[in-house]
Amino acid sequence: MCGIVGLFLKNRALEPRLGELFSTMLDCMSGRGPDSAGFAVYGDTVPEGSLKLTLQHPDEKFAWGAVAKALEGEFRTRVTHQVFSTHAVFTLAAKEGNLRRWLKRAQPELRIMSIGRRIEIMKEVGSPCSVLKRFHVAEMSGSHAIGHTRMATESAVTTMGSHPFSTGQDLCLVHNGSLSNHNRLRENLRREGIEFQTENDSEVAAGYLTWRLRSGDTLQQALEHALQDLDGFYTFTIGTRDGFAVLRDPIACKPAVMAETDDYVAMASEYRSLAALPGIDGARLWEPEPATVYNWSMAK
Repeated sequence: MCGIVGLFLKNRALEPRLGELFSTMLDCMSGRGPDSAGFAVYGDTVPEGSLKLTLQHPDEKFAWGAVAKALEGEFRTRVTHQVFSTHAVFTLAAKEGNLRRWLKRAQPELRIMSIGRRIEIMKEVGSPCSVLKRFHVAEMSGSHAIGHTRMATESAVTTMGSHPFSTGQDLCLVHNGSLSNHNRLRENLRREGIEFQTENDSEVAAGYLTWRLRSGDTLQQALEHALQDLDGFYTFTIGTRDGFAVLRDPIACKPAVMAETDDYVAMASEYRSLAALPGIDGARLWEPEPATVYNWSMAK
């Protein structure tokens, strides 16, 4: 089951409304995934050399301020942070590899949700409505967002098993479907330096795209290679720092519908998630073709 949504704004004047529009879309997918929900928002860009680091801890009263002080001492840089329920978003000047190694050594109880210059990922167990309220998603702004509502049919309902998954800077993926060759791929990707935090097959798909991008592929090329290397049935929605993409497998048995206007591109598992978007009556509507990459980028 599960439901996925994505909203990519072409009109920058709509960016203050991203959270409002996206929240309605994700809430409409509650029936497809009542167990947990998550989202990735692409908001303000931090300066070159700095990163946004989103971390999770199950205790809502966790001492995030102490983590900020420890980061300042370790990296000798100013650290700011903002708390969202069980998550906190830190901004600091540091390299991704150094951050990951320090967290593994000094703060092993924390879980990395995302690292990048724009991305912030948050996810938790519970109904999509409760997750949206918990993180005040309707108040968020940005250029694009991707979300997922999960119905766990073959695994436990956990925060880390929820979507989205991020395995590289500013990259995230949500997935409806199942991969048949994820165990073999996971081992191959680990040998290429890709790290995984769960056994979820969707995280393997994200790791595969991270590896392809690190190898020099464009997002278009990485997704074209995915059609050859990922076995199974799937609908993917992918976010990057400045882009948004959708891909269905060659059989395309998992549902998907898309809408495009001069102001936005939107994707959802069902049309009802698109119905409240402004200008939807005049939008171009279509079902994504099998084995076809749909890809948009922000204007430079």
